Amino acid sequence: MQKKERPKVKASLHPRNRHRQRYDFKALTESSPDLAAFVKPNNYGDESIDFFNPEAVKALNKALLKHHYGVDHWDIPESYLCPPIPGRADYLHHIADLLAQSNGGNLLIGEHIKCLDVGVGANCIYPIIGNVEYGWRFIGSDIDPVAIKSGRKIVEANPLISEEIELRLQSNPRFIFEGVLRPGEQIDLTICNPPFHSSQKEAQAGTVRKLRNLKHKKEVKPVLNFGGNSNELWCEGGEQKFVKDMIFESRRFSKSCFWFSSLISKEANLKSVYKTLKKVEAISVKTIPMGQGNKVSRIVAWTFLTPAQQKEWKTQRWNKKPLV
Repeated sequence: MQKKERPKVKASLHPRNRHRQRYDFKALTESSPDLAAFVKPNNYGDESIDFFNPEAVKALNKALLKHHYGVDHWDIPESYLCPPIPGRADYLHHIADLLAQSNGGNLLIGEHIKCLDVGVGANCIYPIIGNVEYGWRFIGSDIDPVAIKSGRKIVEANPLISEEIELRLQSNPRFIFEGVLRPGEQIDLTICNPPFHSSQKEAQAGTVRKLRNLKHKKEVKPVLNFGGNSNELWCEGGEQKFVKDMIFESRRFSKSCFWFSSLISKEANLKSVYKTLKKVEAISVKTIPMGQGNKVSRIVAWTFLTPAQQKEWKTQRWNKKPLV
């Protein structure tokens, strides 16, 4: 097969994203020798891995985290979500820009910025990248005790992040913020990658459809190359209901957070999201487009703080002068 010329830079990714270049497998295998077993020439003669092999994808993630973010010890339990790192990084860079827009165009860097990752998962990817890139402190919440245990194991094994990331179990799955945020606790932003599907059947059908398109075959088995269990991939009502519930609950924490945000994968869900945000009387709503390869997604962010309250927040938390 004739070698296909591919763009050297993934222009759809955020300019600060470390993964805009094609994967440098030589450098990655030097950082993480275990990856070498999965690297081989693809049909175009380029070094690559089999992205349909969950073990290969996990080995690639380990290498990326070690090479780019200095995380030496990272693993997840079998069957748990092993997310594509470039897209996760993109969310954080875009949300950092949103914070900067609220801060006179200046990026907010440092541990005085605190972020809540709703549904952190067993992989702890968002807090790792956010802390390494911007120095933010993180709370990661999840309803799954196994995910929380896995996240804590990752954090405790890496001194670089061990003091900066806290994992909290949401013991009541009816709530998102209640029981996670402590009385009087303030955070500067929330992020969330909500469960995409509304049922296990729908999740499996979506996986089969994706694999069929990628492999150009009619018969494929629903093997999740990026893994994912029920809590991570689907919930009753899917993305639309999850985000709607989150918006309604966020109103009760309107003075506890500057920007709430969520990834919205399905464009069809935007109408419901905007309608709900209008109902809860959000002061400001931002929609941030994201493009990753052939996939188009977006972040929706909202705040309940008035301009005067935003100014006070910035004075108290972002522009606080150090004590002499």
